This record gives sequence, C-alpha cells and structure tokens, in this order.
Amino acid sequence: MVSLLSGAAHEVGEGYAMASQARPRRSASQTSPAKSPAVENTVPVKNTAQDQAAGDRDGQLRQFYRDMVLVRRFEERAARAYTEALIGGYCHLNLGEEAAVVGLMAALRPTDYLFTNYREHGYAIMRGIDPKRVMAELYGRVDGVSKGWGGSMHMFDITHRLLGGYGIVGGQLPLATGAALAIDYRGGDEVVMCTLGDGTAAIGAFHETLNIAALWKLPIVYVIINNGLGMGTTVEKSSAEPDLYKRGTAYRMESARVDGFDPVAVYEAAAEAIASAREGKPYLLEVVTERLRGHSVVDPAKYRTAEEVERLKHEDPIQIFGAKLTADGVLDADKIAAIEAEVAAIVSEVADFAANSPHPDVSTLFDYTYATPVPNDSRRLPGQPLFDPLPFPATADAGASVSGVTA
Repeated sequence: MVSLLSGAAHEVGEGYAMASQARPRRSASQTSPAKSPAVENTVPVKNTAQDQAAGDRDGQLRQFYRDMVLVRRFEERAARAYTEALIGGYCHLNLGEEAAVVGLMAALRPTDYLFTNYREHGYAIMRGIDPKRVMAELYGRVDGVSKGWGGSMHMFDITHRLLGGYGIVGGQLPLATGAALAIDYRGGDEVVMCTLGDGTAAIGAFHETLNIAALWKLPIVYVIINNGLGMGTTVEKSSAEPDLYKRGTAYRMESARVDGFDPVAVYEAAAEAIASAREGKPYLLEVVTERLRGHSVVDPAKYRTAEEVERLKHEDPIQIFGAKLTADGVLDADKIAAIEAEVAAIVSEVADFAANSPHPDVSTLFDYTYATPVPNDSRRLPGQPLFDPLPFPATADAGASVSGVTA
C-alpha cells in the first residue's frame, strides 16, 4: 500500500485496473498531476484482510461491478420516475460516481456512521438499506427510508447508521463532526465518514470542522466527491487551490487524492483513511470522478461544451471497470449479461414495490417534526389560518360596529 505521509497531502496512484491510458482524463488543471507510485495489486474483501485467495478476489471484483451496475440502473429508473411525476421535489443522481460510492461504502464497518449530502441514493443502497425502501422514499411512500416524508435528499436510517442526507450545502459537516466527538467522548472505536461535494470545500463550515477535528483528534474521515462541477461552476473557477485534498495540510491533517473511476483504488484509499481516523487521526480524502448528467434531474447541463459532452461518453466508470475485468478474465460477456439481467429484475421489483406502497396519511404530517414533544409546536395544515378566528360579541343592534359601538 502507499505509505501515508504524516500531516501531508499526497496522491494515491491509479491502483488496480486503471492505467492512465485506459480512459480519457481531464486536463492537467482539472485533475491530479503526474502519477505517484501505484497501489499494490491487492483486491479487497469487505471487512477482512486483503490477502485472500484468487477466487475470493475475483468474486469481490465481480461484486464491485455488480454493485456499480445496481446503482446505475436504480438511478436511471429514478430519473424515469421523475419524468413520470412519480417523484417530486429535488432529485440528484449518482450517475458517473458509482465506483466512488461502491468503494467508499465497502471500506466502512457496519458499526461506522455515514453523513452525506443530497446525492445519497447509491450510498443508502450500498450501506445495506433495501433498495425498495430507498425507491419508496423517492416516491414519498410510507414504506420509504424516512416513511415518505424525507424524499430524495433526506434519507435517514439509524439501523444502518446512515445519519442523513442533507439538503443544505455543508449542513452535514458540523453534525458529522459532533458525532465523531460523541464517539471520542464515549471511548468508542467507530468512525464517522462525511461525504461532501467539491463546492462544499469552499464554505466556512468546511474549514471550521476540519480545524476542530484535527485539534481534538476526532475519528472522522471527510471525503470530497470532486466531480469537477459545483452545480454548473468548475472547480478551477471557484477555488484558488483546485487540488482540494491539499487543504488538509492547513490543519496538519493527512490527506490524499484518488482516482474515483476505480472502485478498488477508492476502497484501498478509504481503508487507509478509516484506519487513520480510528487511531484518532482525522483524514481528508478527495475522490476525483465525473458527473455524467446535470446537477439534478431537471438540469440540462447547457454549461458543458460539445467536446466535453463527447468526452463524457467515453468516461463511464462501469464500462471502464468492466472492460478491465473482462481483459483480466474476471468477467466475460455471459457474466455481464447475467449481472444485467439480475439487476434489471431487482430494479423492476423495486419500482413496483414503491408504486404499490401507500401514501402517508395527512394526520401523520407532524409525527416526526421533533424527537420529543415540544410545547406549543404548530400543527397547522396548509391552508388553515394561523390563528383561530376570534368570536364577535352578540349585539341586539344590527347597526353595531365590530367593536360593539353603535353607528
């Protein structure tokens, strides 16, 4: 494995499967500079040592590929459901970020905690939450992760220790850091992973939380999912230092950048970051990937040039990873077809489950506003007056005014 430079920023190499010529890369100003020494050619198995038998390694690689396909097909079905008016509100998809999602979640223990932003569908699924419940939440149904009241951006499942997707940019940062403080206070061995977008790395809460985490040696890993665009603005136009992982050095925090098109490289980098955090040394990891579509399902991404659109057609992490595994004999056409068929059946069942799940009853609208009862909290439904109408005093004189004074 690549050795960590204490208190320094470094780059994780392309890692297993991803040579630099395997896919078109961004320009030098858009991604990492020259390659550093490659990560060892080892393949992870979740929550076990990495020196597994070849058959186990191949099986895990196929599982990574299958999981990436599942996230992709789920998100494509969600995009379709949005156009069919089955999903309302905002909806942000993980299309193009599947390798990052799968690699990061594979590195976490079931007892670790995850805080993320509003682009969290794939994370919820890879955290172990039933895809049926995730889709039901998108549909706003009672069988959803948040019982239909959270929708796309606000999934929460304490059982799987997903402590929220957050719609406010950077809203998850202070809360995740607070959870890490609670773990440290109790003397636990859990780790918090907090994912964020590249745009979030420019807000004040990012610097405040990194500072306090480093100062107090909290067990937390901050992961910047750098897809090159903060909504429609490139990192280069919004950040004086576009190599976002280097910001950790300001707080003497170990940091690294990794190729987000390779789930194995992401896994290995995340595993090192988590091991560091578990020892009380917080970590900043930048995962460089692409967003294949607009910021949300309603964003046509007109800010992209024709050349960039054409380039993205060849920067599909699933196709790249699948081609590599096929070349190495881990996959073949029949295995890929079987995975596609399996996933298609799952997604079809997921969509049917969500469509048949009942809508929440209006009477439950305020059930989860507060964790505990709060005096005088409003239970007013939309359209109801803010205050009950005051009764007017009865008068015998029809000409009496509202105040009771006769005209």
